[in-house]
Amino acid sequence: MRVLVVEDEARLAAALRRGLQAEGFAVDVADNGQDGLEMARHGGYDALILDVMLPRLSGYRVVRQLRAERHWLPVLMLSAKDGEYDQADGLDCGADDYLTKPFSYVVLLARLRALMRRGGRERPAVLSHHGLELDPAERRVTVQGVEISLTTREYALLEYLMRHPGEVVSKTELLDHVWDAALDTAENAVEVYVGYLRRKIGRERLETVRGAGYRLAGG
Repeated sequence: MRVLVVEDEARLAAALRRGLQAEGFAVDVADNGQDGLEMARHGGYDALILDVMLPRLSGYRVVRQLRAERHWLPVLMLSAKDGEYDQADGLDCGADDYLTKPFSYVVLLARLRALMRRGGRERPAVLSHHGLELDPAERRVTVQGVEISLTTREYALLEYLMRHPGEVVSKTELLDHVWDAALDTAENAVEVYVGYLRRKIGRERLETVRGAGYRLAGG
């Protein structure tokens, strides 16, 4: 299995290389984000261990660019930034896991093996569907490149539909995943918010499948 380590701290990079090679991995190292991005694009790696704070190109930008280009190799981010928002930013950018420095090497190996078991399945950082784009990290939605403003509920409804492209999603499923399960919300609330959403994204983009639910058009 081939692993790319992108880390500008030379001693840590060397330690990771030695440790991973001792476990049987083939390891390449880059010491800046730009070289790391080029190697990740073309190197045929099975996983990427990626520092956040890098020269030339940050780890956040590297993983965003890979996902924008539909490269799905598993990414484990390393960072000295241990705040919950820092971790959320890394995961929202498209990373699969996030480990803060200093870290346990045993834990790093376990997480790396777990990522490799899951493999490089498609998981875009920005959701796209026939002219609609939704960026979960920035909570930004555009229609044909024009940004629109959505309420929290409208946004959650659209995100759920975009994560199930081409599928018919029932009112019950939407209530379970978009509304608070602890509240006794009537099904007509779904109809109301579907109407609100249609006015903002275009009526033709959100179909009603009679007796079944709703589906984004063009799936």
